[in-house]
Amino acid sequence: MRGPGLLASALAASLLLSACSDGKDDLRAYIERINARPGQPLEKLPEPKQYETFTYRERDRRNPFAPLRPEREQPDNALRPDQNRPREPLEAFPLDALRMVGTVQVRGTRYALIEDPENVVHRVPAGTHAGQNYGRITAITPTEVRLVEIVPDGFGGWSERPASIPLAE
Repeated sequence: MRGPGLLASALAASLLLSACSDGKDDLRAYIERINARPGQPLEKLPEPKQYETFTYRERDRRNPFAPLRPEREQPDNALRPDQNRPREPLEAFPLDALRMVGTVQVRGTRYALIEDPENVVHRVPAGTHAGQNYGRITAITPTEVRLVEIVPDGFGGWSERPASIPLAE
């Protein structure tokens, strides 16, 4: 029995060894075809442009390193937010997070009903502060609350800008 078993083992081993090629014959043939192709000439590089020098003469020009608008001393009456006043509840939220849900008039005074993101409705008259940019309510109409915000102007000062909170649909 040794003869047929040995023959079968040898046959199986030879089949396994012949099937163990690395499987990269197709890849090697493709690489040989690519390498056999003649090379293509490269495009000619464009000529560099001649550098033109510029001499800065400050006679009639502004200093390029100075701010566009000079820093200025703020006079005592300059616009700026009052940092010492107590903050009001609606100043904790950005204006776009507040919703006007209605108005109420009590003894001749119109109040806006403003809902904050925590679903708390605040009854506020004109003059109340709201929003995170030192906004102050200037007018209350049936369709919106108008405010004036005090924002940095980018040059060390402050400027006013109008804003509003429309009536929610």
